[in-house]
Amino acid sequence: MSICLAVDTATDGASVAVGDGENLIAEINLGRRRAARTLTPAIEQCLRLAGLTYEDLDSVAVADGPGSFTGLRIAFATVQGIVTQCDIPVFVAPSLMVAALAARQPPGTPVAALYDALRGEVFAAVFSFSATQVTVHLPPSRLSVEHLIERCEVTPAVAVGVGEAVVIYAAALREWTGNNPMGAPLGGPRASCLIALKGMEGGARLVSAVGEFEPDYGRLAEAQVRWEAEHGRPLPKR
Repeated sequence: MSICLAVDTATDGASVAVGDGENLIAEINLGRRRAARTLTPAIEQCLRLAGLTYEDLDSVAVADGPGSFTGLRIAFATVQGIVTQCDIPVFVAPSLMVAALAARQPPGTPVAALYDALRGEVFAAVFSFSATQVTVHLPPSRLSVEHLIERCEVTPAVAVGVGEAVVIYAAALREWTGNNPMGAPLGGPRASCLIALKGMEGGARLVSAVGEFEPDYGRLAEAQVRWEAEHGRPLPKR
């Protein structure tokens, strides 16, 4: 068996899972905005439910955004500690890809995944899936729903989302796809989908330098924006 721990805390639909290839062994939903307090206990509980320990892990997969600054930072710090301690590889995939796969549409069906990016914008992407491959019709982007519809060259069969985006933009998404948008739980990301994406071409990718890798936050943090405006230069990288 090749045991993978999967972590997705990019959105309010945070979860962790343990699986062997495409076979899910255990999965836990962390609850709304609780990743900072509950991620490590949830990982340990998930391993206990699976009858495993950290030493049984062969890899870790983590959603790398765009999404919540706090959720992504906590996830990456935690994962870096695990892979360093256990000396195992880490794989990453966009959180929007995870959400799209979680919708479980027929093979080859384009799916739009989105969630609210505030300021009249969404984080969005469009994917379709076969058993072995991911096709990217629109890569993860931050844009208005109007621009999303204009830019995408295919018409998705459904739009899925986390949080309020599918409610706020329900009419536009329904007109675009011809179907009502899907919210949680069917429209929410699931960490178990990261395990499936590990085995797909164009899906989860291996990170070569874990200590140097940064998630895709989708936009600069407000503190960074203020610092750069005050100092007139980019914030130095660590």
